[in-house]
Amino acid sequence: MNKYRQHLKDAVVEGGSPFKRAHDGMSPFEYGAIDPEFNTAFNQAMYQQSTLIMKQILEKYRGLEVEDLKTLVDVGGGTGATLNMIVSKYPFISGINFDLPHVVKDAPSILGSASICIS
Repeated sequence: MNKYRQHLKDAVVEGGSPFKRAHDGMSPFEYGAIDPEFNTAFNQAMYQQSTLIMKQILEKYRGLEVEDLKTLVDVGGGTGATLNMIVSKYPFISGINFDLPHVVKDAPSILGSASICIS
């Protein structure tokens, strides 16, 4: 965390991201490709956040209940947590999770008829 703090002031004064300053201009999404440990931690954090939010959305939102919706593509879907929740609740939807190779390489199998595509 110290690595980011040393860049915080410059990021606030000049704009930009402390993370990018600390990692030669790479975003967290790019950096995960070269640091497997960071990639795992980042994907776990994204999983936790997205499942917490999606659980609440699926409890209230009814817009996916139309049976003419056959396929859902989640671009930037990470390890597939959100898509998994959707196709589990709506098994008539086929899902495609599309993300970077280093993101989806350790993604779990998705329930239902979903598949994982890599770029």
